Amino acid sequence: MDSEDPRIQTTWGNSKECFRIAAELFSPQVEVEPIEIPYEHTKLPGYFYSSKNKSLSKQKRPTLIAHGGFDSTVEELYSSAAAPALERGYNCLTFEGPGQGGVIRKQKIPFRYDWEKVVTPVIDFVRENCVEQCDLRSIALMGISMGGYLAARAAAFEHRITACILYNGVYDGYDAFASGFPKSLLTAIENGDSKAVNMVLGILMESDSNIRFNMQHGMWTTGANTPYELIQGSRYYTLKDVVQNIRCPTLVLEAEKDDSFPGQPKKVYDALTCSKSYIRFTELEGAEEHCQSGAPALCNQRIFDWLDKTFNV
Repeated sequence: MDSEDPRIQTTWGNSKECFRIAAELFSPQVEVEPIEIPYEHTKLPGYFYSSKNKSLSKQKRPTLIAHGGFDSTVEELYSSAAAPALERGYNCLTFEGPGQGGVIRKQKIPFRYDWEKVVTPVIDFVRENCVEQCDLRSIALMGISMGGYLAARAAAFEHRITACILYNGVYDGYDAFASGFPKSLLTAIENGDSKAVNMVLGILMESDSNIRFNMQHGMWTTGANTPYELIQGSRYYTLKDVVQNIRCPTLVLEAEKDDSFPGQPKKVYDALTCSKSYIRFTELEGAEEHCQSGAPALCNQRIFDWLDKTFNV
């Protein structure tokens, strides 16, 4: 993958323009506000979604903050987070952080494992700019896919979050990587044999498009120069030493046949010491694939039923 290929910027720009046009056709009761969130020496792009309904717009409502994971964009979060949130009476703020969407494509800022440094400015933004619409006692954070690690990490340090949804849970990035590797490759990794690791993964990347995408996209979005660097860097993406610091009620989702983070959600759930809930989606429900992709309506229903109960709305 050539990260400098101009088609990346063109296609990304076209997708944003397509969303802008589509947003004008959303329900007349929906307010879609593009926002820029101050972050270190730059700004993070996002959207704030709220209701134009006069009987509701004067009420302070619970708010869902949502972000994606490994390869997401902020526009796709409309269907997976904002639309169901609005339908259930919530405001929704979606954003892209380092390593995601335009932040990596335009600003070239790579992922960081300490995601609380990203979420804290987002909470600050809500408290400073959305106080008339938002009930600050009811702010939920939801991370999707790899975002399940990022959101949990943020919740361990940012205690103004009052509920957290891990959609789905990710306990340890290196363990997730390692679960799909042959024993010989794991041995080379543990022995620090970078030459062998890069050679083997280079061969696998030539024959397996999924491995090729994960390695190439991962190196680009984390700033790693080689597959070995990417794998070693994944060791920082762990909840092992911080999960006990999560205080807010937390919902952990898991898909029965998830091939991206197999077994990871249950590890998160078992390690949590806060008020916690766990939902496992099954093949019988058509929801067994990564992030319940075959049954979004069922997934959203369960998420917002849990949030309603948690926030007592």
